[in-house]
Amino acid sequence: MSSTRTAARTTGVAVRAMLVLTLVLGVGYTLLVTGIGQLLLPWQANGSPLPDERGSSLIGQSFTDADGEALPQYFQSRPSAAGDGYDGAGSSGSNLGPENADLVASIEERKAAIAKREGVDPSQVPADAVTASASGLDPHISVEYALLQVPRVAEARGLSAQEVRDIVESRIQGRDLGFLGAERINVAELNLALDEREGE
Repeated sequence: MSSTRTAARTTGVAVRAMLVLTLVLGVGYTLLVTGIGQLLLPWQANGSPLPDERGSSLIGQSFTDADGEALPQYFQSRPSAAGDGYDGAGSSGSNLGPENADLVASIEERKAAIAKREGVDPSQVPADAVTASASGLDPHISVEYALLQVPRVAEARGLSAQEVRDIVESRIQGRDLGFLGAERINVAELNLALDEREGE
């Protein structure tokens, strides 16, 4: 058998193997996994969407006006360093260390602004209110930060502080696996629950 014929045969086998593996692994496997995801976990498989195409419950959102000022009737998310803010294509932290003068100055500036907005002492402002998450897309805030915002949101919506507090407490998500991380609240879901309550 000539070397040319051997090379042609080897090439033919390689091409057939590539086509079969592409169909099995590239198409078949993808369809199988997609089908299982749609069958067993459709909400998660589709990106955990919020109602009325309001985004995903997995990605933080901004609840500010065109000038970047907090909308008083909404709970505010933590800051974002992702692109222009909560930009999924620009996910990242600031990568500034705790000793960085720019970071320290921006934290103090945010702390003073939040304290003024919420009518509290700056020492009462929790850390997650003034620092971005590693991804810049975290949709959660601490229970402490949510409770700090209750009086403002209640006043803006014409509700009692206890009514808003009850909604906040009903939205608390526990620690992962019961012991990892801290209790937290998804801001978009909380604001959506408030909107739905007012629409009743």
